[in-house]
Amino acid sequence: MKWLTMLLLALVLMLPGCSRQERQSGKLQVVTTLFPLYDFARTIGGDKAQVTLLLPPGVEPHSFEPRPEDVVRVNRADLFVYTNAVMEPWAANIISGLDKGKVAVVEGGRGIHLMQGPVSDQHREGHDDAHDGKGGDPHIWLDFDNARTIVRNILAAYVTRDPANKAYYEQNAAGLDRQLAALDQRFKDTLANCPKKVLLHGGHYAFGYMARRYGLKYISASAVNADAEPTPAKLAELVQIMRREHLGYVYTEELLSPRVAETIARETGAKVLMLRAGHNVTKDELQKGVTFVSLMEENLKNLKTGLQ
Repeated sequence: MKWLTMLLLALVLMLPGCSRQERQSGKLQVVTTLFPLYDFARTIGGDKAQVTLLLPPGVEPHSFEPRPEDVVRVNRADLFVYTNAVMEPWAANIISGLDKGKVAVVEGGRGIHLMQGPVSDQHREGHDDAHDGKGGDPHIWLDFDNARTIVRNILAAYVTRDPANKAYYEQNAAGLDRQLAALDQRFKDTLANCPKKVLLHGGHYAFGYMARRYGLKYISASAVNADAEPTPAKLAELVQIMRREHLGYVYTEELLSPRVAETIARETGAKVLMLRAGHNVTKDELQKGVTFVSLMEENLKNLKTGLQ
């Protein structure tokens, strides 16, 4: 079946279809992998770019596998923006098949050093998870200084591809940079005044960057790889920590099962709060125009509640 899929892909690539209409718009065609990249790219590009989010709404990226139509979409773009090889190991197959003279590949996380997070050697059947064995935490955008670096990397790609609109892109990027700097300061000011400093998360290790930046101790139920289930011993340890630290809240993450957090909450009498890692959003959120900053403002509100 693989040869049939590749044949169909080759035939689709030869069709002019929607790409001709997109070119006639005069806008840069930009495809991004994750929501933070999408939001930054559409803000910088403004009305000079048509930005597409590759992940379907509501899909969790760790288990995502590109479809033939996704490869077609990227091949018709001017820019393809991804985070890094650890976050999107599946992007390598897309990149290897691109016409590099036509599609510019932008690594949003270029120049950002990955902090180390706990990893697990557990694998799903038949799946080679690129997080395993590496130890690198790819959720770099949750340190807002890193997010500002991503903005600069995307800006540089826009300017290289469309130098005639350099001033326009720079103005938009500067406004976004100010928003992220102000967001960072609000997090610092708010969390510095919270009496509790332990953030316990009933999910995979995703908030290490945020915790490090704001002086929190971060404890997750699972390792960096999202499919690793905590053992009964690990769950018992988390329950003990909740009681010892007198924590009234345990956090869960969007798009992933809240089962572990709910189990801990039942055992301890705690409440469950949401933290947004921001990989992706739902269809409804996308239509409502949520932004990376608005998602992080939700996080700040829930962190303030949970750390009192």
